[in-house]
Amino acid sequence: MSQTDILLETGTNELEIIEFFINEKTEKGIETQYFGVNVAKVLEVVEAPEGLEGSEAAVHPSFLGTIPLRDLILPVVDLSVWLKIDKADDVNEPVIVTEFNAMITGFLVSGVTQIHRVNWADVEPPSKYFSSMDTNCITGTIKIKDRFVLMLDLEQVLADLDESGQTEANLSDLVSEERYRALVADDSTSVRQLLEKNFTNANFEVTMVGDGAEAWAKLEAIKNKATEEGKSPLYYLDAVVSDVEMPQMDGYTLTRRIKEDPVLKVLPVTLFSSLISKSVLHKGKAVMADAQVTKPEFNGLTQKVIDLIQGWEGREAG
Repeated sequence: MSQTDILLETGTNELEIIEFFINEKTEKGIETQYFGVNVAKVLEVVEAPEGLEGSEAAVHPSFLGTIPLRDLILPVVDLSVWLKIDKADDVNEPVIVTEFNAMITGFLVSGVTQIHRVNWADVEPPSKYFSSMDTNCITGTIKIKDRFVLMLDLEQVLADLDESGQTEANLSDLVSEERYRALVADDSTSVRQLLEKNFTNANFEVTMVGDGAEAWAKLEAIKNKATEEGKSPLYYLDAVVSDVEMPQMDGYTLTRRIKEDPVLKVLPVTLFSSLISKSVLHKGKAVMADAQVTKPEFNGLTQKVIDLIQGWEGREAG
């Protein structure tokens, strides 16, 4: 087991990112734009084959087709096209091979620098400009040495390429007979919108936040109110739903804090992330998450949360 696994298991709010760059052609010459993605999503980095280019018939201008990779047929996306960056052509460009959302995808970039260990507290939420963008392609920024590295929302890239609209299709049509209250944390604007729609349609009163630190602040307010009034936190809130990767405080750390708190530990917590798979379920269990659901199973998430609430011991005390 790698040190990263150990850190994430114990909820110490740390992660490792692989830093890569795209060389952009500008009026001033070549400028380098730096980006990052969680190492947990990266399988390997390979050299792009010669002659890799898009097609007018492609589902999206950034889609470059597929390449063979051992026993896989790997779809490749040109990140510069998706980000609308005029990339300078170069030789020996790498393809970052990723696995998340139960999909293996390659992303063409200009180059890869190195892996950095960082703390989520040092990852700043994107500016209001980035947050308001339709694509919401940037989920956070972090300063490394003398430059800013932009954390990319690769899930949004795949969502844009999903011509069939599977994400919308996965929205739940469940409706709970009873009105429930949920606190939902996710750093992606597009995912927050889908989650809010999903839970609202299912008869939930939803409070949406953009990261774990914001969620923790609201939970502390609930804790203080419950303590003052001599009631259980379940009197004010039925469930917490959290992404794993978030600026300031990740979902593992948020879950660990909730479950180690003598007052808030009664709240059921569901982790909802593209990183969740059979091989990493132990991480959520280590921080005592009550349920874990893989993105983009929105329908399964709603059902899981409703089932968890309805079967939750001590709910009557709330």
